[in-house]
Amino acid sequence: MNAPHHFIRPAKGPNLKAILGPTNTGKTHYAIERLLAYRSGMIGLPLRLLAREIYQTLCKRAGTDAVALVTGEERIVPDKARYWVATVEAMPTELVVDCVVVDEIQTATHLDRGHVFTDRILHCRGTQETLLLGAGTMAPIISALLPDVDIIMRPRFSNLDYVGSKKITRQPRRSAIVAFSANEVYAIAELLRRQRGGAAVVMGALSPRTRNAQVDLYENGDVDFLVATDAIGMGLNLDIEHVAFAADMKFDGKQLRHLTPAEMAQIAGRAGRYKRDGTFGITAGLEPFSDEVIEQLETHQFAPVKVLQWRSRDYDLRSLDALRQSLEVPAQHKLLTNIPTAKDQLALEFLQRHPNIGDIRGREQTSLAWECAQIPDYRSISPAQHGEIIATIFQNLGSNGYIFEDWMDEQVSFCDNSVGDIDTLSNRIKQIRTWTFVANRKDWLKDPTYWREKTSEIENNLSDALHERLTQRFVDRRTSVLLRHLRDKNMTTPEISQSGDVSLEGHKIGSIEGFRFNLSPGEGDDAKNLRTAAGVAIAPEIKKRAEKVTDAPNDEFVLATDGLIRWRGEVIADLAQGDDMFRPRAVILADESLSGAELESVQERVTLWLKHHVNTLLEPLLQLREPTELEGTARGVAYQIAEKLGVLPRQEVSQDVKALDQDVRGIMRKMGVKFGAYHIYVPLSLKPAPRELALVLWALQNGGVRQPGVSELPQIILSGRTSIDVDPSFAKELYEIAGFKVVGQRAVRVDILERLADLIRPLISFDPARNQEVEAPEGAAPGNGFRVTVEMTSLLGCAGEEFNSVLKSLGYRVNRTKIEAKPEEAKAENADTPAKAEEAAAETPAPAEEAAAPEADATAEPAVAAKETTDEAGATAEAEEQFDEIWFPGGRNNNRKPQGAKSGAKRPAKGQKRGKPQQGKGPNRHANQNQRPAKKEKPIDPDSPFAALMALKKQ
Repeated sequence: MNAPHHFIRPAKGPNLKAILGPTNTGKTHYAIERLLAYRSGMIGLPLRLLAREIYQTLCKRAGTDAVALVTGEERIVPDKARYWVATVEAMPTELVVDCVVVDEIQTATHLDRGHVFTDRILHCRGTQETLLLGAGTMAPIISALLPDVDIIMRPRFSNLDYVGSKKITRQPRRSAIVAFSANEVYAIAELLRRQRGGAAVVMGALSPRTRNAQVDLYENGDVDFLVATDAIGMGLNLDIEHVAFAADMKFDGKQLRHLTPAEMAQIAGRAGRYKRDGTFGITAGLEPFSDEVIEQLETHQFAPVKVLQWRSRDYDLRSLDALRQSLEVPAQHKLLTNIPTAKDQLALEFLQRHPNIGDIRGREQTSLAWECAQIPDYRSISPAQHGEIIATIFQNLGSNGYIFEDWMDEQVSFCDNSVGDIDTLSNRIKQIRTWTFVANRKDWLKDPTYWREKTSEIENNLSDALHERLTQRFVDRRTSVLLRHLRDKNMTTPEISQSGDVSLEGHKIGSIEGFRFNLSPGEGDDAKNLRTAAGVAIAPEIKKRAEKVTDAPNDEFVLATDGLIRWRGEVIADLAQGDDMFRPRAVILADESLSGAELESVQERVTLWLKHHVNTLLEPLLQLREPTELEGTARGVAYQIAEKLGVLPRQEVSQDVKALDQDVRGIMRKMGVKFGAYHIYVPLSLKPAPRELALVLWALQNGGVRQPGVSELPQIILSGRTSIDVDPSFAKELYEIAGFKVVGQRAVRVDILERLADLIRPLISFDPARNQEVEAPEGAAPGNGFRVTVEMTSLLGCAGEEFNSVLKSLGYRVNRTKIEAKPEEAKAENADTPAKAEEAAAETPAPAEEAAAPEADATAEPAVAAKETTDEAGATAEAEEQFDEIWFPGGRNNNRKPQGAKSGAKRPAKGQKRGKPQQGKGPNRHANQNQRPAKKEKPIDPDSPFAALMALKKQ
């Protein structure tokens, strides 16, 4: 080719001006005014986002019929368009217009796109005026390349000051935090959501629709922070007061490198609008800027641009080889340098090597291949994948003249799905942008209008979905609404529902429970301000509730095992330890909204109810604390019963009880006291409600109500169970307060334990020598022993080793005798006994229920809990040896054989004290000692085991 084709020949044009300077100098505003001053004009912008913004501005000024928008993915061209807004790459340079504007001309240094900007600087002119807008660093090189240019330097309207480092969560309102990767942007936005209410997200990869929706969140005050890439440095005019750099390195498509001071200034300069000063700083642990860099950014003094990227615009379309050679022609000017191999050149090489594409020859095929090669790789996938798309489109156009619609529909339909997370939707938007670009090519599709509308609709749907996901993830609506309410006194007052939920502009911001306002989770560092904002509506509501509590009847208050007092189901007070176990303190739970006279009234009312509640449920115990009818030892025993909350182990006061005569005991019985073999207790206090309160009162004095067992045991009491497995995590004292005695592996209800003693007592006192004509009761055994009966196991709801552990803990011992083999008929008869016991153990224990009926002081019917024997256990039992188990009171030798009536006749007299446990040593600790004759002058307690034995002797 002839050399003159490649010499730099800038186009001539009248009134060529370069309007240069830092950000916030009004360059773009000036350009729009000059453009509208002419009958026609064109402006080229660096970003599709910015093109959209300028397009909307011109539409408002000149009308939509007069303004066209042309980008790679959009083409809105009215029939009478006079003003053209385009990205620099999409500028329709063949048009003749009065005024041409090229914005951000410093982009001519960009390795991928710079050559396009250089071409527009050198060759794109208006017939009346041409304006080149950009940074002041372009002044020297523009003067050298365009000798006839009129350079106008515009100063910044406001100051830009460096303010150092601050944590991300401490950044001031109306701040933009800048990072250079999607992951960094998302992480910062997530942190701001948790701590400061959220952030809008702006990245160059966003569609204009998504970007505008995000910017609206920031501009409308829904959020106070913007997290962005360097896309905000390209002329986006936002209300930013402070710019914080979270990073100073970016990947420019070739390598990861530090930003130049000029690039940093382009971003930092977004802070401050018109004459309002702005600030910039660092965050996220970024190393502080050097003094030199800070001075450059504040004074806007940078090293001038020394060279621009360039590529020949004289394409040789005779063949692919010729085209490639024309693209690689070296620049003929020292201020210009050839770009690295561009993506469209790589695409050409891919087409040339593709196995399904033959030689591309001729101007028509080469021109088509060049057009296809310029399809942008929005997805930034591998060159091979993008190359295959280009190859398919080239083959379709070459063989058919159009892209096959079935294939196009397949590609587009794959993107038509608005379900997914942020990354998924972002990738689909990148994909649909490719097909939007294809749909906007001339003559590539049979029905281009349909496909433009189709791809545009899909992109809009994806953009809306992406905006929704971004907002859901990075914006806390509740916090942002409250912050706006705090700043704007004219906003609506928060609303309070009947359930106590507090909402503002449809967003739940918290709830009122009792006299406290609780913010919904996520208030972060602004909790104090948020409470202030909500306080306008909360304070009157709290006062109204205080009045209702003061006048509330007793049945509206409840005390639960968690130690909290509730009014109408809402927590209003916490129970605290008082000076006396029966007089706990009520601590009102309220925030600063309740104070003064209202707080005092509530405190007085709750304290009064609490006293009434304790007096009502524990009235029998309170009477025992100060009994007017009792004196001396009896008064002391009564006081101890009350202090033990109604259940006093008899062994602790055994000597004192012996000293009580029957008249005194009669008085105590009238006061509700029952004298049992193991406990002295108040049956009325064993009901579920008194026991629940007793547990809470005891826990307040002994480790607090949060300890294990305080909440669980009341549920067991309500279930009516007569015995339960012992939980080692529960304090042993808790079982006694709950009305249970820990014996062996089980905790048995104290009244049930007394009934068990009543069942055993007649069995061990039965004397066959004195009652030869009377049939021995079931379970009676020779030698004043007894066998375990179904009635006993049913009463306790356990059997086997568990029941045995109870007997052993009560002081009984077992004598196991192997059952000898007998003749078949006798063996069958004897084998019937254990079978009956097993069958009876599996049946519903009606005898236990009947036995409970005469007990006037029983608090509840025992639960039926007899254990069933499984088939497997039965089979095992048959295979094992059989033993006869006879239980005896502890402390005597019952291994000898019975010795006749004489020996047996003496035993009842010696067994008068059987069944009475002493100091945990068993129910008959004096069984082998010589007994002194009972004193006739002292009446026998009719509730004691001795009375029953004496009655049997007299029969």
